[in-house]
Amino acid sequence: MKEILDILERDGRATAEKISAMTGTPRESIQETIKHAEEEKIILKYKAVINWEKVGKEEVWALIEVRVKPQEDVGFDAIAQRISRFPSTHSVYLISGTYDLLVVVKGKSMQDVSSFVARKLSLLPSVLRTTTHFMLKRYKDDGEILDGGEEEKRLPLSL
Repeated sequence: MKEILDILERDGRATAEKISAMTGTPRESIQETIKHAEEEKIILKYKAVINWEKVGKEEVWALIEVRVKPQEDVGFDAIAQRISRFPSTHSVYLISGTYDLLVVVKGKSMQDVSSFVARKLSLLPSVLRTTTHFMLKRYKDDGEILDGGEEEKRLPLSL
């Protein structure tokens, strides 16, 4: 199963036939494995990585470090789940260090993101402090180099 999942993580459009050819596993077995992984929420969704700058879509992304007061019996889970439900929230991670959560937010403008932090995130009772970092340029996203053209994907060999 792990080999099939590795292939799908790299290429969500890989067909059962293609995966079968790559692994030597019968197509029917591949289809059953994928269906099972979808039903068990092992595969959560299929997605495309898009370079929106090339089509002129303006977006502002921010990484927000959040320090929270953990709640008795649930720790960080309850506040992380609450933050996850905001439409602006793209990802939420529990992290080590000075802050507890890393929240990735997408908005239409810097003001949009700032408003989210000031009017929603910071006002949550468990939130003690936030630090916002605006992403100025994406060079690589989800393993894909965005402005590298057709350059070789291997790292150069140095002696």
